[in-house]
Order: sequence, then structure tokens, then C-alpha cells
Amino acid sequence: MSIWGKIIGGAAGFALGGPLGAILGATAGHVVDKIKSAANGGPQLGGHDPRQVAFATGVIVLAAKMAKVDGHVSRDEINAFKRVFHIPPGEEKNVGRIFDMARSSSDGFEIYARQIATMFRGERALLEGILEALYQIALADGELHPAEKDFLKKVAHIFGFADVDFDRVHHAYTASNGPDPYEQLGASRDASDDELKSAHRKLSRENHPDTLMAKGMPPEFIEQANDKMARINAAWDQIRKERGIR
Repeated sequence: MSIWGKIIGGAAGFALGGPLGAILGATAGHVVDKIKSAANGGPQLGGHDPRQVAFATGVIVLAAKMAKVDGHVSRDEINAFKRVFHIPPGEEKNVGRIFDMARSSSDGFEIYARQIATMFRGERALLEGILEALYQIALADGELHPAEKDFLKKVAHIFGFADVDFDRVHHAYTASNGPDPYEQLGASRDASDDELKSAHRKLSRENHPDTLMAKGMPPEFIEQANDKMARINAAWDQIRKERGIR
């Protein structure tokens, strides 16, 4: 069963705990009244651990909160969500229920972003993966609303990213002439060849799809992970050609 089929239900909510678990519990018709920390040995969910559930649920909930900032959810955004994150037809209703529950909740997005930041503390590549997933949804209708950008920047700050980190993700998706290769490697233009090689190796290790899935990214997000690796490698290839690095 896909991650989308596992995140619905009281069992998933109790295993996850916190505000994300409460959303799952409420969606399933249960009341989650006891927070359990997945980091302290929460139960496995049919092969999906609480970190995978948190990742997928976090994308749904934050996307729902983001949809409120510009006042509507476009059909393009909904279709992109289904396509990019491989939601099977049989699971669309489950995902839709969580989305609607989160969108109608009076809670601010901050409590959900903080839980995600806590669960993935120190795992910057995973947190960046969630931010990039939200960017794909926001841009599905062809434009990024100023309120959506402001929302995404606030989420990035809660995740612990500095402005320079947010700008790197933002430009990866919005730069008209393509993202700056040095910025994508997190390096300055006066960095040495060896420093650039080291930056590329580090990013390749941290963002390899197998590494991300082992740390909590659900397999359903593998396409996004592959796109990120392709962007990293494209940036390195461009720099190599410009500098004549062998």
C-alpha cells in the first residue's frame, strides 16, 4: 500500500502525535488526546515509519494552509499535486479529506511547520525537500502569488533556513534564465575548484534519493528527489565547463 493509504486513520495519528497526528485522527473520526513522540520509538505503520508519515502529511497540511493565503485552490494545483506525488485514484479521497480538514482548521500553519522541523532536526535535505514540494504545488498554475512566496519564506525560517538558503530554492524554481549554478551548490564564485568539487560531493551524498528515503522521504516522492539530483549535477557540469575542470 502506498504512503497515501497509510496516513489516514487513528493508528497513524496516534503513532505520529502532535498537531499533524491530531489532523489525521480528526480526519479519521478520532480524537487524539495524547501526544506521542515518533522519535522515541513510535510504532511502525505497515512498513511506513512515522517520519515518512510526517513528511507526506506535512506536505498535504502545509499545502492546504498555503492555499488559504491567496484565497483559492486552482484545479491546476490539485492536478499537479496528484501527478507529482503519485496519488492513486483510490486514495484521492483520503488525501482530500486531510487537505480539507487542514484548510478549515483555525490553527495557524506555524504549529505544523514546527513539528516537522523538530522531527527532521538536522536533516536539511529532507526539510528542503518539503519546501520544494510546496513550491511545485504553488507554481502549478503558472505563477507564484506574492502571498505564497511570503508563506514559503516563513516556513523556511521555521525549518531553520537562512535567507540565502531560501533564495537558492526560490531561484531554482523561478529564475527566468535558469538557476545560478554557484548558488545551487551553495558556493561563491571565487571558491576554488577543490572547494566546488567538495560542495558537489557533499550535496550529492545528502540528496541522493536512496539517502533521503532511508531518512524518511516516502518513495512516492522519488521523482522530486531525482529532479533535485539532476539540478545539482547540471550546476556542477556548467561550472566544470566554464572553468575547464576535469
